Amino acid sequence: MTLPRSAPRRRALVLATLLGVALAAPAAQACTPSVARVELHDRTEHRTLDVHHHRGRQYVVGQPGNEYAIRVRNCSDGRVLAVVSVDGVNVVTGETAAPDQSGYVIEPYGEVTIQGWRKDLERTAAFYFSDPGDAYATRTGRPDDLGVIGVALFRERAPRWVYSPEAVASPPSVARQESAADAKASRQAMESSAGASTPLGTGHGRREWSPAQRVEFERAGSRPDQRVVIRYDRRENLVARGVLPRPRPWREPDPFPGALGFVPDP
Repeated sequence: MTLPRSAPRRRALVLATLLGVALAAPAAQACTPSVARVELHDRTEHRTLDVHHHRGRQYVVGQPGNEYAIRVRNCSDGRVLAVVSVDGVNVVTGETAAPDQSGYVIEPYGEVTIQGWRKDLERTAAFYFSDPGDAYATRTGRPDDLGVIGVALFRERAPRWVYSPEAVASPPSVARQESAADAKASRQAMESSAGASTPLGTGHGRREWSPAQRVEFERAGSRPDQRVVIRYDRRENLVARGVLPRPRPWREPDPFPGALGFVPDP
């Protein structure tokens, strides 16, 4: 797992974690045809969170107070760079997130588990589902993008043995990105939904040992090869927004639910 830093020629100095990277080829069999697969794992309940699809978006249910991790599995036969954001904040640098920032490098058919905000080359501060006021983004003055996790994935540039002038990088694509207005409208719709309660954010939790090292990585292009967005919220909020079905009203079980009477005529 690795972190990049902006540099000329789109060459990045990244961090590779020394824990949580699986290099076994069988991992490729569990991937869909894409650059990488992203999952959220509830560390408190020891389970992978189910993804619910609604109007072209992906949602998971977060349990307040539970620690969680982001798992990224490389589905390709080359190294990839995963730039990861939580609540609009880069999980490596703490900057307001952008695709050209530092991230984690994952070996071919490997996977990495990101358990928290990186503090240095040895430690992270655990992710946990929190109230908005306790979220790291809120506490650092950036409360507008709570409840969303993004992963921008880049393939590595193949070695070039013949010199050629560097092409002018194209501006980052925004066609697939949700606009700020759309994000604001989505939050307002959630807040005004009947039965909706306080949304979720991600807190800055306990310190954990998570050693990493810096490695070099050059992106194949300036635009992400894949972009994954997963939104999270309380169950009651997702029900209010129509993402999850409303639970059936509870009724007292009847041992003899059939009506009493006699055999009717055919």
